[in-house]
Amino acid sequence: MVYIFLADGFEEIEAVVTIDILRRAGIDVQTVSIKDSPDVAGAHMITVKADITADKIIKQNLEMIILPGGVPGTNNLQNSEKVQEILRYASENEKILAAICAAPSVLGKAGFLKGKNAVCFPGYEEDLLGANVKKIPVAIDEKVITSRGAGTAHLFAFEIVSLLKGNEIAEKLKKGMLYE
Repeated sequence: MVYIFLADGFEEIEAVVTIDILRRAGIDVQTVSIKDSPDVAGAHMITVKADITADKIIKQNLEMIILPGGVPGTNNLQNSEKVQEILRYASENEKILAAICAAPSVLGKAGFLKGKNAVCFPGYEEDLLGANVKKIPVAIDEKVITSRGAGTAHLFAFEIVSLLKGNEIAEKLKKGMLYE
């Protein structure tokens, strides 16, 4: 199962584009509210009803965690002990970690980017502790995927599809969506 965390103030494009493309690829995705309520307000005041709350995550089913950026969404992810606990579990069990925009800073501050190639929204580079910071749209380094922002959300999602389902499925989706 791919879990995508939603915190109040998340960047809607980064979350919804990723969810949509992954589901089109047949990937099991659940949106996860990090608070007690499933209703999560995005950075641009678009409210989304998450599939589950964080206390309902089944760790044994976890394949990947995705963190969309946005402000104050990224700060809310950073300050959530439940998010930190699940990220530690995922890292310790060699699950895939993905983050876009400002959210790679959450991975960086937790030490998950040490020695890895990573990218983020400009201005958050110093929070990617120990990372080899690049200036490319999407960086993939073993089981860590990072991307720069809302404008790279499609590329981020297609790279996740390639990783989980293969390049052929990702290319077929791109063609069907008239992406290229």
